[in-house]
Amino acid sequence: MPAAHAAPMPDRPAMPTIQRLDIRDAPADPGSDPFGEHVAARYSLRKRILGGLFSFESDSRALLDLVEAAYGGLPQHALDVALPVCRVELRLSPRRPGPLPAEPPTVKTRSGAGWLCGVMDAGNYVMMAPRQGQALVVAAEDMLERAYYLRYELIEFAVFVLAARAWGLVPLHAACIGRHGRGALLLGASGAGKSTLALHSLLRGLDFVAEDAVFVQPERLLATGVPNYLHVRADALRFIEDGPARQWIVQAPVIRRRSGVEKLEPDLRLGPVRLAPSPLQVAATVFVSSQPAPAGEPLLLPIAAGEIAARLAADQPYAAGQAHWDDFAARIVRQGAWLLRRGRHPEEAVDALLPLLA
Repeated sequence: MPAAHAAPMPDRPAMPTIQRLDIRDAPADPGSDPFGEHVAARYSLRKRILGGLFSFESDSRALLDLVEAAYGGLPQHALDVALPVCRVELRLSPRRPGPLPAEPPTVKTRSGAGWLCGVMDAGNYVMMAPRQGQALVVAAEDMLERAYYLRYELIEFAVFVLAARAWGLVPLHAACIGRHGRGALLLGASGAGKSTLALHSLLRGLDFVAEDAVFVQPERLLATGVPNYLHVRADALRFIEDGPARQWIVQAPVIRRRSGVEKLEPDLRLGPVRLAPSPLQVAATVFVSSQPAPAGEPLLLPIAAGEIAARLAADQPYAAGQAHWDDFAARIVRQGAWLLRRGRHPEEAVDALLPLLA
């Protein structure tokens, strides 16, 4: 089986200057401001994310540094429609007393009166007003020592929910790769092999949109995402012979999912890969299966048109309950979908996908 081919590893783009705002200090007497309304943001940062603009403000430079770590150096995707600016305020709350648990509490979601909330505890939570395109992220100072959870479960959570709700995007738990402006959505259950397939696709020189969360504009089937990090199991390295690519992954930090699974988290902006410079037109929808293809049979099989809608809804229960799902699903059904079974090597699956992107 041929080894994955990799381009030279690029340097990360220089970080832009976070702007310091010219403001007055909050009142010295806490009793005069019980809700903290006058705790003004001191720093600001603007980013183009998921095809539109986000404005971030914070009383903490460290929190905006995490925003930069998540979204700095990414391709500037645009969806060619007028989108309102989404605004996210980040506040740092006091360090929690006493010894901390091995991992932060699981985020609990709540809603009411037009608000959506994600709550870890009293010092770590997200409040979102999608109709206004605004969110508040509050994080305890000690969460800065747990940057993965703070970035992934609070900051990125707020960004993803706001973008989908405020801009009418369909949020998918999926990967997306492509070439020449055409993209393939990779769907399937956790553990089916989407991340491994995405890794070998990008090492073959295909454009990369996202590995875990893809957002689709339903009217035009344009797919965008946040290609900042890849998450792969260590055992995926056995299929990678290319030296620079292997080194890039081996040297990556190890993160621990809530499920207990540990994965390497290489930074795509530092890797030998090509990030999609613009949103990709969805040309194929592929359900990745962990089941191997019988010897002599093709890996890729068409799915009967009458089964696609039900399979889509079962695979994407959250998205299926959101606005614009019916429009999106109808377009996918008309286009057709495929089942991709596992081969002896991930390169075989990439070879099977390439004709769909021709």
